[in-house]
Amino acid sequence: MHISKKWFPPSWFQIKIKDKIIYIDPAWMRTYFTKYPKKIEFSKWPDPIDGLPEELEKADVILITHHHKDHCKSVTVNRLKDADTLVVAPKHCIKELGKDIRVIAPGDEISFCDITIKAVDAYNTEQGSSTRKVHHKGDCVSYLMTVEGKTIYHAGDTDYIPEMRELGKVDVALLPIGGTFTTNIQEAVEAAIAIKPGIAIPMHRLKADPEEFKDNLEARSDIKVVPLKIGELYHLKT
Repeated sequence: MHISKKWFPPSWFQIKIKDKIIYIDPAWMRTYFTKYPKKIEFSKWPDPIDGLPEELEKADVILITHHHKDHCKSVTVNRLKDADTLVVAPKHCIKELGKDIRVIAPGDEISFCDITIKAVDAYNTEQGSSTRKVHHKGDCVSYLMTVEGKTIYHAGDTDYIPEMRELGKVDVALLPIGGTFTTNIQEAVEAAIAIKPGIAIPMHRLKADPEEFKDNLEARSDIKVVPLKIGELYHLKT
């Protein structure tokens, strides 16, 4: 089985599982790609800012964690979907994406081909490291994707929450480290140690240094940290 992942900021992943293409939180934000040589800009302000980081395949599934514009953007979703694409998102995303989506809430589970997709809570806590408490419990989700015994966890925008200790076996954890709206580096390390994935990939970095996250986590655990460059492809050994 072939599984590969490609990262775009802030939390946008393209995941290829066999012949299926899954995008998580695709949202074109021009500021993240000013120096990226492959970028394609279709329109700029004052029109809806529309672009892609590079030529990308159409999606079989698009998963959205929550309604903020750096994670949920209709022009980007429309660029990546076709008539058969399944778009999955929490109910607050209907305003941006329209009603033609599969609404999901924490605890819900769906199957697509032989891929199981489970929504899990993602939220800020009073005691969490985030300084902006804008992700409320029940409004946002994270995703567990399982296929042939391999599980990928996309944490969405969240602090370190108790639910992370109950995820079960996770092979790859995609974890925010940027602070402000999510876990910072120190809290993301604690989250990773609780989750116990084989591999951790930092996302939603803002100004945080992914190498610092790598050094801190690898010093305290056997978890392998893979900081990806924009557009870099990582192949999961299966």
